[in-house]
Amino acid sequence: MLTPLTIGITLISILLMGVVLIQNPKGGGVDATFGGNATNQMLGAAKSTDFIEKLTWYLAVALFVLCVLAAMMSGGGGAEIADPLNQVPQ
Repeated sequence: MLTPLTIGITLISILLMGVVLIQNPKGGGVDATFGGNATNQMLGAAKSTDFIEKLTWYLAVALFVLCVLAAMMSGGGGAEIADPLNQVPQ
């Protein structure tokens, strides 16, 4: 079950990087290189910006949730590390 979560984290990370690069900061950006002008003409500048901003937030939240789930499922062995004095004598 951990493998699909890891694949999901990887895909969402790649998508999030792409969405962040597409965003149009105040001075320009990669948006114009990948057809940003055509998108603005079809959807309007405000609608495409709102969509990309919402997509960024959704991907960021999904990445956070998947990372927390993966950490919980992996276990990590935190209990053994937190209490090293609780050892059985030999």
